[in-house]
Amino acid sequence: MLLDASESQLVLVDYQERLMPAIFEGQAALANAIKLAQIARLVQVPVWGTEQNPSRLGPNDAALRALCRRTLSKMHFSAVEEGLGEWLRPPAKPQGGNARSLPRHLQKAREQEQQADERPAIVIAGCEAHVCLLQTALDLLADEFEVWVVTDACSSRTERNRDAAFDRLAGAGAELVTTEMVAFEWLRSCEHPAFKDMLAYVK
Repeated sequence: MLLDASESQLVLVDYQERLMPAIFEGQAALANAIKLAQIARLVQVPVWGTEQNPSRLGPNDAALRALCRRTLSKMHFSAVEEGLGEWLRPPAKPQGGNARSLPRHLQKAREQEQQADERPAIVIAGCEAHVCLLQTALDLLADEFEVWVVTDACSSRTERNRDAAFDRLAGAGAELVTTEMVAFEWLRSCEHPAFKDMLAYVK
C-alpha cells in the first residue's frame, strides 16, 4: 500500500525550542520535519503542528511553525485528547432537510462527496517519540485513521526510548516510513510537476 497525497495530512508533534537541544539527533529530526512540511505544501497536503505546554517548553521551531496551517497548544501528551481529531476530519456538511427523504442515488452522491473530502492517512512525526508522538499516534489509530510514522523525523531524549516507541507503534498497526519514502510516494512519478522542487529538498 502506497501513500496518496490526496488522502494525506501531515501532523508535526512538539519540535519545541527548549526541548530540541535535549533530543537525541534532534537537529536531524527537525530538518526532516521541515523537509516533510515543505514537500507537503508542494503537493497540497495540509500540515498541522502541536506544542506541549508551550509556556514551559517554548514554541515550535519558527521555520517549522510557519509551514503549519494551525498549531494546537496542548497539556495532554496526546493531541487527540485536546481536539486534533476534529481538525483532521472534514466538518459535516449541512443536510438541508432529511437526507433519508432524498432519492437513493442522491443519498449516494452526498455520501461520496463527503468521502472525497476525507483525508484518512495521517503522516506523523515528532518528539518525544515515546511520549507525545506515541500517545497521539495510538489515539489516531483508535479513531480509525491510517497512521504513517516518519521514523527519521522522530526522536526522544534517548535512542532506546525512540526505538521502543517504533516497536510499539508497528505492533499497533502504524506504518513506519522515512521522509524520502513519503516524498516519493506522494509524487509517484518523475513527471509530477513538483518533482524538481521536491528533489531540491531531499538532496
